[in-house]
Amino acid sequence: MTACKYATAAGANLPEWDNLTSREAAKLAGVGKSSVNNHRNGDCSCGTQPKAEAGESETHNADGSANYVRFSLRPWGFEDYREFIRSTGQDPDKVTFSWGWTSNATGNGFWNKLNNVRPKPVDAAAEDINLPALYAAAKQATPQPSQNGSDRATIVVWADPQIGKTGSRGGTVELIERSTLIRKKLYRLLEERTPSQILIADAGDGIEGFESGGNPMFTNDLSLSGQLDTYGTELFEFINLAHQFAPVTVAGIPSNHAAWRCGKQNLGKPSDDLGLFMHKQVGKVTAAAGMDVSWVRPAEYDESVAVDFHGTRIGLVHGNQFGPGQAVAWWQKQAFGAQAAATADVLVHGHYHSFSASVAGRNPVNGRQRYCLGAPTLDNGSDWFRQVDGRDSDPGLMVFDVTPDGFDLSSLTILTA
Repeated sequence: MTACKYATAAGANLPEWDNLTSREAAKLAGVGKSSVNNHRNGDCSCGTQPKAEAGESETHNADGSANYVRFSLRPWGFEDYREFIRSTGQDPDKVTFSWGWTSNATGNGFWNKLNNVRPKPVDAAAEDINLPALYAAAKQATPQPSQNGSDRATIVVWADPQIGKTGSRGGTVELIERSTLIRKKLYRLLEERTPSQILIADAGDGIEGFESGGNPMFTNDLSLSGQLDTYGTELFEFINLAHQFAPVTVAGIPSNHAAWRCGKQNLGKPSDDLGLFMHKQVGKVTAAAGMDVSWVRPAEYDESVAVDFHGTRIGLVHGNQFGPGQAVAWWQKQAFGAQAAATADVLVHGHYHSFSASVAGRNPVNGRQRYCLGAPTLDNGSDWFRQVDGRDSDPGLMVFDVTPDGFDLSSLTILTA
């Protein structure tokens, strides 16, 4: 039964105030007149209520929700249910619930039913992340690096963070913790390698989105704007770190999670991708900060791009354009359409959440062995893919170098948290 507001407010004054009219007593207690009348009619927790223990119930479910049934002489209204929730030690503003009542079939009174009382989802990540964060991070932009004359250049493949997604490895907070640890290892690696140039290859799926299938609207821990801001901030953090060592080139491509979509239907052009939109925003920040950063994106209607980087042509595509294990077959077909990746020496892709490497014949232009590299994921785990395909990689950042002789296989490494 709900607590009696009138009796609680009156306290020791209750016997004296009982001699007043309902209106006068309500004014002194700071409650509604109906609360006073309910108390005086015995229809509150102070009165003697018919014993109905056999019909009252309380259940607590494994998913954290609870259900209650309580008896009263009059049907409860919305505020009565809120007051009852408060009496259980919960804040009614911080839970969701459904409610209703039925008449007592055996006599007077009503059964008040309160169902699915559960805490509202708390966007813990949003509390821990300073949003909007991108421009705040830009205040720490590093100065232009000095030229070191090294014959080595480094490619950093940032793939599939799917920011906003929750999975078996946690949510946004855990992702940022993982990325921070990996950036520390990347810093030490770049210190050792002293590259003359750095390419950050963004292999796509920077955000989880809400239209990608799998009902992410029920599992995401960030709103779309929060995902974009955090994605831009994380991208800037990697650029800012790399910029301490060498001029930076950033390459990006469209991807399925970041696509402009309505359900399964893509809208607009490939260039309308939300990830590429954020590349443009981060590009404004690096330009305003005077950083030595250049940007490469596909043509308006293309989904792949190639970068001539330190004498080696690096192709980049997300990977949703082909099935598992079909990257090389897709690559071969690019020659007939004169696509961007057709003449690449190294093709890099993401999408499949697991590291892979294979050779792909020779480049007829320069006679070099071609390599196809699938990047591991940075996200919180593709539980769907793991259960369907049975494979999953530890999250990591793929890094490799090129020299005047081309791709340096011995430099290939994956940095993990």
